Amino acid sequence: MKDYTKLSLKEILAEAEKISQEAQKRFLNLNEDQINWKPNPESWSVAQCFDHLICSSKSYFPQFDLIIQGKQKTTLLQLMPFLPGIWGRMLIRVLSPNSKKKLKAPKPFQAASSKIDPQIISKFAAQQRELIAKIKATEGMNLEHVIITSPAIRLITYSLLDAYRMIVVHERRHFNQAQRVTEAPGFPI
Repeated sequence: MKDYTKLSLKEILAEAEKISQEAQKRFLNLNEDQINWKPNPESWSVAQCFDHLICSSKSYFPQFDLIIQGKQKTTLLQLMPFLPGIWGRMLIRVLSPNSKKKLKAPKPFQAASSKIDPQIISKFAAQQRELIAKIKATEGMNLEHVIITSPAIRLITYSLLDAYRMIVVHERRHFNQAQRVTEAPGFPI
């Protein structure tokens, strides 16, 4: 089993690119019925998986931009020793594709409940390009020592490197979920 808490920046960038390419290859040609189909009312469709990923990843962008511009203000919580490392490792493990834990998305990251435009995969790919550019813009920084605040829960902090790790493992988790939807009995052909 892969230890996602140890992903290097090079591995993170490669995984982000790979997920984008695989998503386009696997889901870009799905029609509106296919991309919005759900195996049951409690499950997410392919479109909802990617809508959720767009919402959750985009929530980091304002902090990434401040860091890139050198304008990030450090909060008291971000100065607490040890907590960012503990939170980071824990969240990476919980969000990873290896985790068997079922999680409910925080309210700001909930997927749309109505029909989603099939262009969601193209939107995801465009956002991946933006994410990759932001990650590359921080390559020269000591990413383990840049501490950010979770956009979902303001009391949680972790390193910028762990944030990048969380994003790609979370994307892989939901890519796998979307793939299972297309393999479920009853998926429209």
